[in-house]
Amino acid sequence: MAIRDRSLGSALIDAVELSDSERVEGLMRRCPRLSVEQGGTLRPAEIADAALVVVDEGIVVLRKVDEDRGRGVVICHAGTAALLLPPDVDEVFQALSDVRLTAIPVEIRDELLEIPAAARVLLEGVAATLRQKLRSLAMMASLHHVDRVRAKLTELARDYGRVGPDGIRLDFPITHDLLGEMIGSSRETVTRSLDELQREGFVIRHGRSYLLHVPPQELRDAR
Repeated sequence: MAIRDRSLGSALIDAVELSDSERVEGLMRRCPRLSVEQGGTLRPAEIADAALVVVDEGIVVLRKVDEDRGRGVVICHAGTAALLLPPDVDEVFQALSDVRLTAIPVEIRDELLEIPAAARVLLEGVAATLRQKLRSLAMMASLHHVDRVRAKLTELARDYGRVGPDGIRLDFPITHDLLGEMIGSSRETVTRSLDELQREGFVIRHGRSYLLHVPPQELRDAR
């Protein structure tokens, strides 16, 4: 999890030998920077030359879009310092908050991979994102939609929640449609599941954000 605790650029520079740090810093400065406002999307054509994409700040989801049905599937979510592959032709990045990204072109990725310590950091970043995707797939194996919603909200709280005196806050908007795309359920099913979880006292909804009554220690134990 350390890869997500600070910027990827800082992690790369700190990991390499002093003799390589200026080279790594110079390579990262050559990478294009992009900004996406909350609710906005980033399509493949806008980062066509990227081999890897770094989330410098904010939270994004990778959505596979079905234009005919007007629905999508959220493949993964990613926060600060996460490392992603660029979206495929039928995918988009959607910003859940204001987001800053760094697009790493193929030639710079290849130069970074020539530095063993930098290559290790990149591998750890890709592995962390892959683990998150696998967790999302595992959640969909549950036959009970309430359990899917509970597990997804718990995961989001663990990764991005803010601890407060009354619980764990998710301070970014999550619509019922988006939550349904995250767990493979319909909007109506998500609404019924959230109603049940609110009756249990597990979650309180504030507009499009949520407050979870989960002890922080329980989230740490679930990693």
